[in-house]
Amino acid sequence: MNDHPITHPPRIIDGKAFGADIRARVAEQTARLRADHGIIPGLAVVLVGEDPASRLYVRNKGIQTREAGMNSYEYRLPADTTQTDLMALIERLNADSAVHGILIQLPLPPHMEAGAVINAIDPAKDVDGFHILNAGLLGTGQKAMVPCTPLGCLMMLRDHLGDLSGLHAVVVGRSNIVGKPMALLLLGDNCTVTVAHSRSRDLAGICRRADILIAAVGRPRMIPGDWIKPGATVIDVGINRIEQDGRSRVVGDVDFDSAARVAGAITPVPGGVGPMTIACLLANTLTACCRANGLAVPEGLTA
Repeated sequence: MNDHPITHPPRIIDGKAFGADIRARVAEQTARLRADHGIIPGLAVVLVGEDPASRLYVRNKGIQTREAGMNSYEYRLPADTTQTDLMALIERLNADSAVHGILIQLPLPPHMEAGAVINAIDPAKDVDGFHILNAGLLGTGQKAMVPCTPLGCLMMLRDHLGDLSGLHAVVVGRSNIVGKPMALLLLGDNCTVTVAHSRSRDLAGICRRADILIAAVGRPRMIPGDWIKPGATVIDVGINRIEQDGRSRVVGDVDFDSAARVAGAITPVPGGVGPMTIACLLANTLTACCRANGLAVPEGLTA
């Protein structure tokens, strides 16, 4: 147990408000691009199949893309589309100068190989940051397209803490989408980084040493408050749907109620990291557009 629990309420890091601010800055820069250079950033989103959650995500991405003043191109393909046909579409989008960002909505149908599909995207247009080249560039500290969720987490940490140098960050989770790129971004900001996972020995002890704790494991309420260092900043990436009292609700990987009594700052679920993901997708699209046209990327919208 923590010997000296925090008695004052933590700062709630409002991802909804922060995401709205990022989208507003993207919209402002997009309007400037159009006025000064006659350029409109374009985002192409490809959905294969009829997964209800994916359809909702694609719809929301389209709405927010258009609200930011960008061109939105949506491609909805039947579930039995062949991988060859999908690759042909990607090739056309790679060659289309009006398209600056390409996103393939995951998951893909079982007959498709997601890795091969993602790596067919032009790395410069890979606004999800999943292409093997972007992963390698990030891993070696070079200019890359950065995955949206870790980028959003980094933006919130910088806003709350300022300089992250020397802080001990613990990332619980080692996925290619969140855990690994998050650790690399924190290293880039001069944190001391520990990556923990399901086979880590004394996971509770590791978490208790963190000034910054990133939870990205996909297990509901796995991390209780007594695993958290008093005053630590907690970023909860988890989005888990559970049944409670006969109702379905969404919770994070952190037990919010007990963690909030100890943490110095914490993201809620929902309303924390989630809204930042689409905001950073738009920021990445703007970044890709600027780079494609030899223009400076606006400050504060990338790592």
